[in-house]
Amino acid sequence: MANTSPVSDAQQRIDQLVKTNELVLFMKGNASFPMCGFSGRAIQVLKAVGVNTGSLKTVNVLEDDGIRQGIKEYSNWPTIPQLYVKGEFVGGSDILMEMYESGELQKMLSDDAS
Repeated sequence: MANTSPVSDAQQRIDQLVKTNELVLFMKGNASFPMCGFSGRAIQVLKAVGVNTGSLKTVNVLEDDGIRQGIKEYSNWPTIPQLYVKGEFVGGSDILMEMYESGELQKMLSDDAS
């Protein structure tokens, strides 16, 4: 059983990223150059609530197929982008938008800042 499959390796790397960074966005592209509209919207929402995208950990799923598939299994969520705050899965761009509009996202992230 010492043989690790690429999927379990990806799961370990995802787990490490999620647990060692306060904010992690798994996305297509990066904060400076999102490569899909949903990823771009997620970055815009985070900027709107005052997240410094320089301090945001982004993971470009297009660079690693193991992560691209693995993150969907890790979160049991079928789409990308995916935001994690303090190790907790928050959601994709639609959920971020709804949370932003309701003020919930600002509260969650300001609680983290204090």
